[in-house]
Amino acid sequence: MQKESDPKPFKCLLSTMLCAILLVSPLTVFIFGFNISYPQSIFSSNSNISNSHGQIALPDSLHSEISHLQIQLGFLLEQLHNESSESKAITKFSDQVLHIAISLDKIANSLSGSYPKSPPSAKNEISNVDQDFSDSEEGEGEEQFMGGNIFNSGETYSYISPKPNRLIGKKNFLGVEALTPSIGLACAKMASNLDRFMSYKIHSTCPDDWQIAQKLVVHGCDPLPRRRCFTKSPPHYTKPFPINSSLWTQPSDANILWNNYKCRDYSCLVSKETVDQRGFFKCSSCFNISQRGWDIPTNESLSAEFTIAEVLGLKPEEIRIGLDFSPTTGTFAAMMREKNVTIASSTLNLGAPFNEVIALRGLLPLYTSIGSRLPFFDNTLDIIHSTLFLDGWIGAELLQFVLFDWDRVLRPKGLLWIDRFFCHKEAMKLYLQEFNRLGYKPLLWRVVPKNDKLGDELFFSAVLEKPIRG
Repeated sequence: MQKESDPKPFKCLLSTMLCAILLVSPLTVFIFGFNISYPQSIFSSNSNISNSHGQIALPDSLHSEISHLQIQLGFLLEQLHNESSESKAITKFSDQVLHIAISLDKIANSLSGSYPKSPPSAKNEISNVDQDFSDSEEGEGEEQFMGGNIFNSGETYSYISPKPNRLIGKKNFLGVEALTPSIGLACAKMASNLDRFMSYKIHSTCPDDWQIAQKLVVHGCDPLPRRRCFTKSPPHYTKPFPINSSLWTQPSDANILWNNYKCRDYSCLVSKETVDQRGFFKCSSCFNISQRGWDIPTNESLSAEFTIAEVLGLKPEEIRIGLDFSPTTGTFAAMMREKNVTIASSTLNLGAPFNEVIALRGLLPLYTSIGSRLPFFDNTLDIIHSTLFLDGWIGAELLQFVLFDWDRVLRPKGLLWIDRFFCHKEAMKLYLQEFNRLGYKPLLWRVVPKNDKLGDELFFSAVLEKPIRG
């Protein structure tokens, strides 16, 4: 007679019940493939469409839920297999595994009734917003995106696969058994670019390919995967200037890697010839650190600029931390620092070393794209300033997502400083409507002509106060 503590009967019973459950639904069998493994290569990345073999491709939300349940099931099966002969422990694990398996079966049954096996063609299911953003000559496209194995780089799969805790089945302080690192949705549509970014020798020097990284980020593949390689350093790196002088001192050429920039030294960045080429046209004077700005009061009827003193005077001693969302080398942040205000400068490297120069000045660079959710918690910033980044090129829907994310991170009674937003005259009403939609209180407000060769654009500047909402 078998001893009560012997786990074999429980394991046999569990195996029999699991097999019975898995055999009930053909879709569940498709999901598992009789193999508990990470399902990234099984599922299609797009939603509610059939693949070339007529199998049902799962919607992303259900894909994620089933994937999570599979991970739990795999952990429990492994722990059950290695468990000691304590009957109570075996019973507990049996119940947990059966509960997960039943949940998966319910999801599978729901899917089989919710999604037809002959939907419209995949081509008609993808909106214009979701079209391929990569260069056409690189062979990225809908057909590859719809395939089962999207990425070729093994390092990409290694990164996105679940990372279980050291003690299998035990939750960490975050309350999870495993962490699943994420990458941006558009990464699947730029697979060859991401494969290039993730093709390197582990634990060696990273390839000099930051331009691929920025291309991925600005086209929506954000966040990027982490990499297990070492970043190159400038070959003649020198220590930075002391904090008291670094804010307004031209950085050393030796502290910047110039390989991928048109300019190969700092003097080139500030020369008139380079500026005329408009290589970094959004901020052609950014690298001339001697030019301060936001310092001298201007004629209200001619200029849309407010001074820093004017804005800080609206909230004496209340403005302490904030964000500058602009093409910048940190001049706004440097001036605010002199007023004892800490500013993170969010920008990209628009053809020049914007982030490197911000850091060399002793300021905080934040490398984020316009499409990214800001890495700040709700109601935490005193002020957000933006200039020359969001202007007449931006669509109303994208502007809404940006503004509402700014609203999320601004504290109640915080300030939103829109600095020289410009667009064509006929579009200004549309944009002002989006800013008014926030329901902020206008503290400063100007709309003036933009004096350029076209003569048909306007500047809009405002300082708006976020309300307290119930």
